[in-house]
Amino acid sequence: MANENLHGAKKAKNDEFYTQFHDIEKEMNAYLEYDPDVFKGKTVLLPCDDPEWSNFTKYFAQNFDKLGLKKLISTSYAPNSKPKEIPYQPTLFEIDSPDFDETKTVSNGKIFTLSGDRTGDEVINVEDLEWGYLGGDGDFRSDEIKALRDEADVIITNPPFSLFREFLAWIVDAKKEFALIGNMNAITYKEVFPLIKEDRVWLGATANSTDLVFRVPVGFEVAESDREKAARLGYVGDYTRLGNACWFTNLDHGRRHRPLPLMTEADNIKFSKHKQVKDVRYQKYDNYDAIEIPFTDAIPSDYDGVMGVPISFLDKYNPEQFEIVGNGQTMANELGIRPVGQKFVDDYYSQGNKGQINAKWNNLVYRLGQKVVVPYQRILIRHQRGNE
Repeated sequence: MANENLHGAKKAKNDEFYTQFHDIEKEMNAYLEYDPDVFKGKTVLLPCDDPEWSNFTKYFAQNFDKLGLKKLISTSYAPNSKPKEIPYQPTLFEIDSPDFDETKTVSNGKIFTLSGDRTGDEVINVEDLEWGYLGGDGDFRSDEIKALRDEADVIITNPPFSLFREFLAWIVDAKKEFALIGNMNAITYKEVFPLIKEDRVWLGATANSTDLVFRVPVGFEVAESDREKAARLGYVGDYTRLGNACWFTNLDHGRRHRPLPLMTEADNIKFSKHKQVKDVRYQKYDNYDAIEIPFTDAIPSDYDGVMGVPISFLDKYNPEQFEIVGNGQTMANELGIRPVGQKFVDDYYSQGNKGQINAKWNNLVYRLGQKVVVPYQRILIRHQRGNE
């Protein structure tokens, strides 16, 4: 039975990532440094959480007075509504409570609230949390959790990665402030990218260039390299490191207003540390009027046209310095990116390249000398002249 449970846990959806206290504190500090009153007088909702031991709940409860919160609400998802391979054991906190219910502990979500000094020790912290069972399983799409969303001013959590698009839309539709952890690749989703382009969503202070470590359920399948990386960062046991996780937010922070230092096109070609740029002129796409920029630090300061940059550019994106024109993949038709053409396809395969492309495909492509190149996903930008 133990082996069956372990095998089942390895096959469960990779949605059970538990955020570390340090990473939450680091991100919130960035918002507080920019605006010390960012949470003052506000109700903060932490959905998709497990309040008894959640580091999100712990951080906001411990800092309730410091942040000037009005109210804290934390909810969990019922164990029976999670993949059955995820192990569950009620905490002693719940079992020892007179309100413990053997049926509801697995069928219902829980709600923890904090709004004042319940213990009378003149300090508002974790000890003042009040709890109960939700009427339903805690699914964020339920009317019960929607009502809590509507009550809240700010929503902060690490939602299931598989539901990120839907969860973000759930928040944006309600016009709430938020900070969410997600996969960096979510930038390119057709539901997410327009929000970034319109400056309604941006990356948090802890972006793609920083490793985030997460605790995972026992038996969860973790790549050995990620487990070892987590151990080197001080997390030994059931932990994994995700190099492509980042925060998505609409809370402002100073990092996104720092100008990116750049060299001119000529200086990049002469001095760049990248062999793809040094002594090599910038390549124009075959099927769109823009140039290929393989690295964010190789953006030329004096080029006035459209440039295709890696999605990791958004780590350094300053809306006063750059304008986002579009996404070279999901907005190809809208931008007028032309099909690659049969000659490009023939040349591509004749050079031994793999991958399925066809003449009607309209992703960005270019040639480096005689070599045909299909770059990874690109964001199209240009300088905001007059604002730099």
